[in-house]
Amino acid sequence: MKVLLVGNGGREHAIARALVRTSTPEQPVSLVVQAGNPALEQLGRSLTMDPLDPKDVVRRATSEKVDLVVVGPEAPLVAGVADAVLDYGIPVFGPTKDAARLEASKSFAKQIMADAGVATARSFTCTTMEQVEAAFDVLGAPYVVKDDALAAGKGVVVTTDRAQASSHARSCLSRDGGAVVIEDYLDGPEVSLFCFADGATVVPLQPAQDFKRVGDGNEGPNTGGMGAYSPLLWLPEEATQRIVDEVAQPVITEMARRGTPFRGVLYCGLAMTSKGIRVVEFNVRFGDPETQVVLERLDSPLAPILYAAATGTLAKVPAPVWSEDAAVTVVMASGGYPGRTDIGHPITGIEAAEALAGVHVIHAGTSEEITDALVNSGGRVLDVVARAATLDEARALAYRGVGLIHFDGEHHRSDIATWPADLAVTLD
Repeated sequence: MKVLLVGNGGREHAIARALVRTSTPEQPVSLVVQAGNPALEQLGRSLTMDPLDPKDVVRRATSEKVDLVVVGPEAPLVAGVADAVLDYGIPVFGPTKDAARLEASKSFAKQIMADAGVATARSFTCTTMEQVEAAFDVLGAPYVVKDDALAAGKGVVVTTDRAQASSHARSCLSRDGGAVVIEDYLDGPEVSLFCFADGATVVPLQPAQDFKRVGDGNEGPNTGGMGAYSPLLWLPEEATQRIVDEVAQPVITEMARRGTPFRGVLYCGLAMTSKGIRVVEFNVRFGDPETQVVLERLDSPLAPILYAAATGTLAKVPAPVWSEDAAVTVVMASGGYPGRTDIGHPITGIEAAEALAGVHVIHAGTSEEITDALVNSGGRVLDVVARAATLDEARALAYRGVGLIHFDGEHHRSDIATWPADLAVTLD
């Protein structure tokens, strides 16, 4: 199967690596990848393309005669890339523009959940500061303020400081057509569950947990994610099926009822609250960095199930097979991230880290174009991924890898894959 992968960040590097790693002689995979990521380019034939230009993506897909297009980031999906590829008759893993509204508009996602009977936080969609302040009065602190539009994982502020919450809301509303969603704070640990969907059938992957805050102990501003791990030893075994039954399947069924069937991967961001499972948000693509650990635990071919999701045949393919091993990823970020970042510094030690058995390094923000050497070129730069028999072993191994890599200004969290000893989860 020949696959065109759109996107060139850490998520796409992880997807490409999983496609290659799980390829078999009976089900071989060849990749065409978007140029711009030095490590990703080593996994397939690379070419330049504008991921936000549907016509350009179609041109590349047709000229390369690919069997499947896999769209990694959210922005091309919202731009209608999947629609254009489908119109040309090529299967595409990723939802249409209308279906991608589940991520593009948080207020739309709330409407879908209401119609599908899916439990989530009480919320208000606001377009003026008067409405925002009224919502704060009703819901109280902690204040949860979400940009209604795409914000690359950094559009959410959770704070007890009303002035800070108001400032974020004002910033979101300052854009043309700006809107914010103000909602109740959801207590309890968060869980990420990806689900493959083909418009009707839902197949869950393995749960993971992401660490969103920039600092240890969940301090500091939200980021795109500073690390993740899987499996979640504290999560009851029945949680995955409960999430499929109570969240993912009802949403996929409702989208089909509306005439906008969802094909691709639905990311369910969930809070295991004292009152049961509640949806925090949906994404319409693989999350980053959870993808790095979830796909590392996949022990069966990835390409056939992506193709089945794209072609409405998920019910006909074997369910994915998962390793009992644990996986941990630690993000190494540039100085200043998640604010203005300090880039252009040479990176050393990647080869030494990957020499450790069970460790590989995902490139999220590196470049060889700024200088002749590999340098950091983005906010999140590298994901050091480790797989081992136990979570403790995987965590220790990941941090051994981190310790071998260096670039000026680098920072990372030191508490990835840890959780409170008294953590308890309620599903009802």
